[in-house]
Amino acid sequence: MFGITHFGFFLVAVFLLNVTPGPDTAYIVGRSVAQGRAAGLMSALGISAGCCVHALACAFGLTAVLAASATAFTVIKFIGAIYLIYLGVRLIFAKHSAAEPAAGAAADAAGTQRTSAVAEKSMRQLFLQGFMTNVLNPKVVLFFVSFFPQFVSAGTDQKALAFLALGVVFVLMSTVWNSFVAWVAGSVTRRFSGKPGVKKWLDRVVGSAFVGLGVKLATASR
Repeated sequence: MFGITHFGFFLVAVFLLNVTPGPDTAYIVGRSVAQGRAAGLMSALGISAGCCVHALACAFGLTAVLAASATAFTVIKFIGAIYLIYLGVRLIFAKHSAAEPAAGAAADAAGTQRTSAVAEKSMRQLFLQGFMTNVLNPKVVLFFVSFFPQFVSAGTDQKALAFLALGVVFVLMSTVWNSFVAWVAGSVTRRFSGKPGVKKWLDRVVGSAFVGLGVKLATASR
């Protein structure tokens, strides 16, 4: 169907790729541990959105063009590395303080509204950050351009449709697995809820991991 070949092998390969820890998994675990399940889930969704971009680019030949350009690869690599390091540094130097009780019912209501607005903005930021870390990772570009063509018939006239179908399956499977990882890793944070001292050190550890991922990406070869 759609010029797809060996679809069963594709499903097995995607499953194995998902359960094998990689940069995306490390990022989701880091967010979940540092900021909770919701943060991990939004990061997972952002990464899935980034995979959608790669799948579309692969379907229409843009990924192959990017992979063939050494300059483009290097530019995106360094942008992605700098972005990861920036996120890591922000976590390392994040300030934490114990919550102070509000005075009066009116203050409680206002505080709740402000907290809700901040939380909504934070979730959007987490989604965008997950999206950017995936889109700006040239290794993902190379993965799509080298992995997907193996399951598309060379003689089919529906190559774009085949790539899109495989991309949908890949994103769905990855989203399910990454959401599960975020849920499990987020359980750690719940144990330390209300303990700013522990939370501070968790953020520092996770931030250091992000900086390490950024340095690894910057020094990676094609």
